[in-house]
Amino acid sequence: MVPVHNEEVVIKDTIDYLMTKLNYSNYEVLVMDDGSTDSSPEILKALQENYDKLRVIRVEKNKGKAHAFNLGIAFANGKLILSNDADTVPEPDALKRYINLMTRPESRNIAAITANMDVQNRTTLLGKSQTVEFSSIVGIIKRTQLGVLGSLYAYSGANTMYRKDALIDVGLFRQDRATEDISIAWDHQTNGWLSIFAADIMFYMEVPETLSSLYNQRKRWAKGGTEVWLTNFKKVFFRPFEHIGRTVMFIDQTFSIVWSFFFWISSIIYLITLFTFAFQGNFERVYHMITMAFIFVCFEMVAGTLQLLASLIIDDQARKFKYMLFAPLYMLLFWMVNALTIVTTFVPAVKTILGLGSGTWKSPERKGLQNRTNG
Repeated sequence: MVPVHNEEVVIKDTIDYLMTKLNYSNYEVLVMDDGSTDSSPEILKALQENYDKLRVIRVEKNKGKAHAFNLGIAFANGKLILSNDADTVPEPDALKRYINLMTRPESRNIAAITANMDVQNRTTLLGKSQTVEFSSIVGIIKRTQLGVLGSLYAYSGANTMYRKDALIDVGLFRQDRATEDISIAWDHQTNGWLSIFAADIMFYMEVPETLSSLYNQRKRWAKGGTEVWLTNFKKVFFRPFEHIGRTVMFIDQTFSIVWSFFFWISSIIYLITLFTFAFQGNFERVYHMITMAFIFVCFEMVAGTLQLLASLIIDDQARKFKYMLFAPLYMLLFWMVNALTIVTTFVPAVKTILGLGSGTWKSPERKGLQNRTNG
């Protein structure tokens, strides 16, 4: 299933790939066109003339990815549904590997299998830096969550296979949430379903290549994470030992939110104090403050370097190790951006929990397959 909203730049390449490059035969491609106002409907109509296994369902008004996906479940013929974003392509053997994992006798309680993400567009500094970031996330965090805690904090929304019965069991996707892939992961584990991170199933997605696009993406992620934190607060607080893995992940998210506020509040106090001492001519205190700040940054860099070294060695057989050169930008810029978005989206997340949220979406700027590179 491919949810689409104004994806004229990438949708043809993606559909052509899904129809011709997968080493599997028993599948259909169901596109949910969620109120596109560009040329996506015309492109999809032309594609239907070329592919018998392509079906397109048109939703006249944009109501969000989760809404489109929930409608699509009613039209999907299969018992297993692979969510595939319009800018995403899985490796040729991905579908076969998903099916093999899902159809094992011991996999009846598996709600979802989420794959290992990689970056398609590595033509800019931001794109290369996110290659490092995604390796860090999937290489260490998801492996640790599944191996130690038995749970996943979030699925990879761009490419995850779901069991239709598991989606129906939890009432489908929450349509007023900013990140349907985080909320459904928590809903599944709350209802006793299991999930798998398949590190050997690769998919390739397009990432933001401008600071504004990156910030907008991280705002959505941060808001969705806080919404899940608020939604599950009572469940975890009053029943902390019901699911230890879930409780540990909840505590980790709590520390992330608290740390984000502490980081920016303390940074503002630091700058005010620094300029006050400079204005008073107390340059010895200015020197001490700057020195302590550099010590903190060095500690961050050492800890981050150790994490990234381990993850890049483990992930994808160390093929992306060369991108370690771009780790400093990730550690200095992305961590601050992520902390900033948690702070700036906290109030909107609270409004969503109070029933004032919206699941509508706006597709980011795309480059198209011809402008992407795996180099």
